[in-house]
Amino acid sequence: MAKAAAPIDGRRANRRGAARLAAVQALYQMDLAATPLNAILAEFESHWLGREVEGDEYLPAEAAFFRDVVGGVVAEQRRLDPMIDAVLAKGWPLKRIETVLRAVLRAGAYELDRKRDVPARVVVSEYVDVAHAFVERDETGMINAVLDQLARQLRADEFDSATR
Repeated sequence: MAKAAAPIDGRRANRRGAARLAAVQALYQMDLAATPLNAILAEFESHWLGREVEGDEYLPAEAAFFRDVVGGVVAEQRRLDPMIDAVLAKGWPLKRIETVLRAVLRAGAYELDRKRDVPARVVVSEYVDVAHAFVERDETGMINAVLDQLARQLRADEFDSATR
């Protein structure tokens, strides 16, 4: 497991960033091992969030935000996956994307769609940072491009007003 990123802006941002990282890790584990939602939430909340694991200190995560993202992705996956597929390059459906990248894209798409209290550009940037914990630069570029396109579709108003 990767460590949470260095401090961003303030305590809440750190806790949310840690929650996003943990959510992606949980979604990844659920996808690989078919772990049920309640089991994964219990495991992460009792063993990973804000604990020291194998000598690495993990930042405390905003547990409610973690639960919301993981549970939301699970509940909305049948709706989110086609949205992501529509943005991905032809011939590269979501099912062909590496498991950890699928988790990042699903979590980012969920947050763009349902968490309107966080600006779209912040959501995209945060999930690109999360992806950096797992993959190389080329793959984080793909995450940025896909989430940016989704953001422009789901939150066009945020981008329209920025260009005026």
